[in-house]
Amino acid sequence: MKLEKLKVMSKETADKDFIEFVVKALVDHPEDVKIERKVDEMGVLLSLKVHPEDMGQIIGKAGSTARAIRSLVRIVGLKNHARVNLKIEEPEGSTRTAQTRKYQTGSGLEELKL
Repeated sequence: MKLEKLKVMSKETADKDFIEFVVKALVDHPEDVKIERKVDEMGVLLSLKVHPEDMGQIIGKAGSTARAIRSLVRIVGLKNHARVNLKIEEPEGSTRTAQTRKYQTGSGLEELKL
């Protein structure tokens, strides 16, 4: 009975364990990787938080790494008969956030003038 329960639990968190393994192998600060798993009627949502300096490694050039990670997570979900999505949460203080705010407020327009 215990062994069956262990197998069921490992299937439930296989997606979370897999994404944690992959992300920790990619980043420079593996101790700051946090993954939250939520299950609802739409499926499983994995929320990923990493150190601000590691965002570039997770996103990749033009989002290619993030797209690849999401594809792999969906495959793990299909194998376990679940719909799994990955949300990458942008940390406070990341350079992308600062640049986005700069251009949204208009303060970056001076730099764009010819």
